[in-house]
Order: sequence, then C-alpha cells, then structure tokens
Amino acid sequence: MTTKHLDIGCGSNPRNPFACDELYGVDIIKQEVSDFIYEQCNEVLEPLPFKESTFNSVSAYDLLEHIPRFAIINNQTTFPFILLMNEIYRVLKPGGTFYAITPYFPRDEAFVDPTHINIITNKTHTYFTSPQNTARMYEFTGSFEINKVKRIKPSQETTH
Repeated sequence: MTTKHLDIGCGSNPRNPFACDELYGVDIIKQEVSDFIYEQCNEVLEPLPFKESTFNSVSAYDLLEHIPRFAIINNQTTFPFILLMNEIYRVLKPGGTFYAITPYFPRDEAFVDPTHINIITNKTHTYFTSPQNTARMYEFTGSFEINKVKRIKPSQETTH
C-alpha cells in the first residue's frame, strides 16, 4: 500500500517525517519543483486542493503561528485557523497523523517574528481533540486524537 504525506507551507523544501512513499507540498508561493508533487494554494483562504481522506500524514512546520485566528472578509467574520484545521482533518485518512511544530507561549520565539499572529500555547491542541474539542463552537468539524504532545528545542526535531 502506497503511503502519502502532505507538508503544508513547505516552500521548496518539504519534509516527510514519516518517510511516506509519496510526498506532496502546498505553499502560497509558486515553486518550481521536480522531486515532489506541489500545489500552489493559499492555505488561509482556499480549501486544500486534495480529495477527502488522501493522506496518511500531514505536517505543518512553523506554519500555525502565521494563520490568523479570525478575519473579516467581505463583511463576514471567518476563522481561518479553524478552516485550516478542518481542511487538515478532511484530507487525512481515518487514523492519520497530523504533525505540527510551532513556537509556543511564553517562549520569545512566539513573539519575535512580527508575522506570528496566532500565539499557540501548550494547551491549544485541546481545542481540536477529544474529549474537550472546544473548537466545535467555531464550526470545527473534526476531532483529533492525541498521540503525543512534546516540547522540543529546534535542534531536537528530527525526521523519521
């Protein structure tokens, strides 16, 4: 069985932390690539350009802190962070793995970059996981299960 991995916000260098057979990447910037399957996509405003239940795993390295929690578009309040989490859940196969690395509060790295507009804490994931799944009140349609939550230093991050 062929395994597929999607790296969101990959730039020209996607990561494949679970060594899947096929590597896909999406980013808002147009990329010329030849060693993986690439789709240009604005992860904040567009659905991910893949069918439901396509990927065994999805990763987001240093991305979530850049996704606005809310925005007003065409006089409508939207929740881009919730929409992205819905899309990640949608494209994951049942039992698939979502792997994210992000700077978190109160570390300086969470605030230094002025494009970090979504401050993540060590409890943010509970909004999207059972049994709390508090994000349902904001129209989150999925329900992730916690596999592992771990604080790491950037030098500790490895690919499997």
